[in-house]
Amino acid sequence: MGVSLDLAGKVAIVTGATKGIGRAVAFALADAGARVTVSSRDKDRVARTAAALADAGYEALGVPCNIGRKDELAALTSASRDHWGPADILVCNAAINPYYGPAMEIPDSVFAKIMQTNIQSQLWLSQLAVPEMRTKGGGAIILVSSIGGLRGSDVIGAYNISKAADMQLARNLAVELGPDNIRVNAIAPGLVKTDFARALWEDPKFADPRIAATPLRRLGEPEDIAGAAVYLASDAASWMTGQVLVVDGGATVPV
Repeated sequence: MGVSLDLAGKVAIVTGATKGIGRAVAFALADAGARVTVSSRDKDRVARTAAALADAGYEALGVPCNIGRKDELAALTSASRDHWGPADILVCNAAINPYYGPAMEIPDSVFAKIMQTNIQSQLWLSQLAVPEMRTKGGGAIILVSSIGGLRGSDVIGAYNISKAADMQLARNLAVELGPDNIRVNAIAPGLVKTDFARALWEDPKFADPRIAATPLRRLGEPEDIAGAAVYLASDAASWMTGQVLVVDGGATVPV
């Protein structure tokens, strides 16, 4: 019996799915056979992304959702369920980073917003999807973290704290949900050329040294992360849970 990356018949929900990593993941899951519900805050981008997937011959549904609002997450899971049936795959990709500066000076409200959006929402969405995954006999939850969660920073410290927490959330949920055959893993991308990180990769003073220190000598593309998501969602990863899969061109390799 061979190793399969086939996701035919599976239902996937992807947040932050209209740009960058999330969009690449949505297309990759669909290409592997999944029926995909795509979501982000911008209803126009959601509609365009769902239409692009449909135009490419894939099965897709678009549902606008602000992940920082629990009622909208509930509406997202409900709409996906009504259209496709219960989710088999959950990709929690959406995140924010509204503050660039020292953690000692971050306003309380901004810190709280980062934690709610980047961590609490992942738990909320998992809580909403898991009961039906249990009924179906299993599922796969993928939290998109960052190598920032493995490092300290004096300018994006709050974001890094949230990404480290995503890794621990994956470990905790893996322990809780393993007996139900629900696997929970995290992906930790390095610097990927997305709109989210544009200020970093478009600045040669930052990007050039980063590229020089990366063994593969390039920054990531969204598609570099999408393959990891397909793997973690598939039966090829059926004995993998509670892990952090670093995809960074070797940037975190100790030298």
